[in-house]
Amino acid sequence: MKLLVAEDEYTTRLTVQVILEQWGYRVDSVEDGAAAWKVLQKPDGPQIAILDWEMPGIDGVELCHKVKVLDRDTPVYVIMLTGRDAQNDILQGFDAGADDYITKPFDENELRARVRVAERLVTIQEELAISNNELRAVLNHVEMLQSSLPVCTSCLKVQHYDDSWRTLKDYVEQKEDPRFLYTICPHCRK
Repeated sequence: MKLLVAEDEYTTRLTVQVILEQWGYRVDSVEDGAAAWKVLQKPDGPQIAILDWEMPGIDGVELCHKVKVLDRDTPVYVIMLTGRDAQNDILQGFDAGADDYITKPFDENELRARVRVAERLVTIQEELAISNNELRAVLNHVEMLQSSLPVCTSCLKVQHYDDSWRTLKDYVEQKEDPRFLYTICPHCRK
């Protein structure tokens, strides 16, 4: 699983990165919000982001807002890791779309537990996205099977799904329409 650590303080960023890599995660590590945003927009971007609140450029709260509207099959799981520990700050972080919130200084075991929860949720979301895509494909297939197949009564051409008209022979040879089941009849087998 791929994670992003966005933290402007070098020691904290390196510490978190090393800990995560020791646990077997692939980690992208950046020092500001703008660099984090670039990484998160990639099609193969990280599934989990650990964001500091106060960073140059785009701060963690603004970045969290931006991440939550990304067009992805599965949303990025965001953990805010910050020194801001006032209840109002925590609520503001969650209101921005953070999925979890850890205050500094952090406990390594707590970080591990929360990252594992994030990993489980991301995995479930990915499985659901795959199932939804498969279901959509099946529903499209059923819809196509239930639709009628227009045939011209004069020339016997068949209307293709792209609205072109083809001879039945051309249409069947394309083997694109799932309504046709291709087999060999008993007469032709002989």
